[in-house]
Amino acid sequence: MTKIGFIDHFLDEWHANNYPQFIKNECGDEFKVAYAYAEKDKENGLTTDEWCAKFGVERCATIKEVVEKSDVIIVLSPDNPERHLDLCREPLASGKRVYVDKTFALSKEVAREITEIAEKHNTPFWSSSALRFANELKEIKHEGICFINSRGPGNFDTYAIHQIEPIVCLMGAGAKRIMSVGSGKYESMVIEFENGRSAVMSHYGWNGGIDFEFTVSYEDGTNLKVPQMSEYFPNFIKNLCNFFKTGETFAAHDETISIMGIIEAGNKALKTPGVWVEI
Repeated sequence: MTKIGFIDHFLDEWHANNYPQFIKNECGDEFKVAYAYAEKDKENGLTTDEWCAKFGVERCATIKEVVEKSDVIIVLSPDNPERHLDLCREPLASGKRVYVDKTFALSKEVAREITEIAEKHNTPFWSSSALRFANELKEIKHEGICFINSRGPGNFDTYAIHQIEPIVCLMGAGAKRIMSVGSGKYESMVIEFENGRSAVMSHYGWNGGIDFEFTVSYEDGTNLKVPQMSEYFPNFIKNLCNFFKTGETFAAHDETISIMGIIEAGNKALKTPGVWVEI
């Protein structure tokens, strides 16, 4: 059995609460979340001790202890990505296989710094939105894409990565600049890529019943409508377990750094609508 270690800002959050069962559902008893460390207890939620008791996980006193005891490691903190650099230092220096939860970093500079730690120590790692693994993305032709029109729920601050990840997966890491063209609760962005290609992404909050969907346009004038994104979480978990078994990563580091650069520049662009912000 492969023993997984969790490292988190606080453990009573959606990913930590669901990953253990998701892993069991998709990968059986070959993997088990066995160890966990959290920097703090969640306010008005389960304490670290309560969470560990609920999930049958051994609490560790330090990140170092998790790294030493675990076979493989997941750095969580999905809602506090500003903690990822500090939480990742020891795992990414360990040489053990590490997955870092979304959102990887809040700036391109920090994303590069985290990546350099892993590369210096030859530690296999990757990070991704689960949307990268939607069934619909598997069959889409990448060659000749010149425009993508994407939309989804939520707001840019928290949910941008779930649209940007598929966009960069399809168009590559060559994003140059971004502009905010939406207003109020309906945030929309134009992303300009190399060679005159572009993408538009829009957020619709939570009240309109909007799911993730997009249209891909090609240089030859054809269009491909993708009306839904399905099975992305089960597919993501299967690939995560495969990474832990084989070391094969599923998101190139240059794409991850580019995505974080888009998010960083996008947050700046929201403050200056109609103005291009370099990525």
